[in-house]
Amino acid sequence: MKKFIEEFKTFALRGNMMDMAVGVIIGGAFSGIVQSLTDNFINPVLNFVTGGETYTLQDIAGFASAFVSSLVNFFIMAFVLFCLLKGINKLMTLGRKKEEEAVTTKICPFCKSEIDIDATRCPHCTSVIPEEMDIVEATK
Repeated sequence: MKKFIEEFKTFALRGNMMDMAVGVIIGGAFSGIVQSLTDNFINPVLNFVTGGETYTLQDIAGFASAFVSSLVNFFIMAFVLFCLLKGINKLMTLGRKKEEEAVTTKICPFCKSEIDIDATRCPHCTSVIPEEMDIVEATK
């Protein structure tokens, strides 16, 4: 049973699965913005232009406040998701040990410039780098 739970945790918290879940939730919240834009801006403008209906200043204020409310709801949802994912990522890294970074550069013994670890010739001073130069000299 413990192995099953570990496998499920690995599956559910995999990066692709979390990205897809965030996409679905943000998509649903964004559809609220689109619906509010349509109901509170586009339809009233079309009704007014075609002469189907006239609006008072209170009606227009109601349309604007409903649209702003949907925008605020979207940003609150996005912020909550951001905080949730930040917490999940923090929990995922708690049990891991930090890996030591591999040395990728060394110092040219002639011009003291930083060069690639595999370089046989310095790109700065064009000196031939001796092959017996060990990692200790490389990290100084």
